Amino acid sequence: MNALEMNHVTKSYGSFTLNDICLSLPQGTIMGLVGENGAGKTTCLKLLLGIITADSGALRLLDCDNPRAHREVMERIGVVMDDVKLPPTLKMNEIGGIMAGIYKQWDAEYFNRLCTQMHIPADTKFSQLSRGNRMKAGIACALSHNPELLILDEATSGLDPVARDELLDVLLEFTRDEKHSVLMSSHIVSDLEKVCDYITFLHEGKLILSEEKDVLKESYGVFHCTPAQLAELNRNDITGSRETAYGCEVIMPKDKIPAGFSSEPVDLEELFVLMVKGEKHV
Repeated sequence: MNALEMNHVTKSYGSFTLNDICLSLPQGTIMGLVGENGAGKTTCLKLLLGIITADSGALRLLDCDNPRAHREVMERIGVVMDDVKLPPTLKMNEIGGIMAGIYKQWDAEYFNRLCTQMHIPADTKFSQLSRGNRMKAGIACALSHNPELLILDEATSGLDPVARDELLDVLLEFTRDEKHSVLMSSHIVSDLEKVCDYITFLHEGKLILSEEKDVLKESYGVFHCTPAQLAELNRNDITGSRETAYGCEVIMPKDKIPAGFSSEPVDLEELFVLMVKGEKHV
């Protein structure tokens, strides 16, 4: 079963178009949604949540076509958008009390444990928390009503490296339950590389790839060559390339790399950068 699906979804905003997006998130896995600013990541999340309506195509969350029309389905979804909105004058224990009256499956004990684990100040009003702590507070709320699907928009933004690592541990713990799934967008590709099972890459409103992380990393190699050697390569086989002071850096599917070239493993950030900034052949 898939936790969510987008089938040929298109949405236009003036000069921007999210074009013909197809992706699916298998239940029990984490998918990272990556792309530069304006690539369409937040638009995808808003479409999935029914905040905005697609021009065409079909979407499903937790086997439901229109989750916003069904309260019981929405209670199974935890959401943290880039700008967390919680009562500004309340402290965390007061926020927890309000959430207990909203969600039928609110787990106060788990909420308090998450707040302690993520070092969220208990005696500080929400409006006075740092951006990082506001994000952590939103995540604690999203996780504490027992969701099956967690949707996070730039959840690690504003967190220091230690706090980011703690959050990633929380997400991995969440998905130990095979019914739990996570879709998270992030600019920090190294975070996605640590925890994600699947990676989806958007660029200028187009889906460049959506693949299992391990398959993706195994499929490509990076090697160095001279400009003359680059010119001799089959351009259709090149995923991305760029010229440096030391020659050319080329990423290709491993099975397309010509004999005689010694390739190295490619990390995801390097792959995406060369796809976007180098010569693109995807």
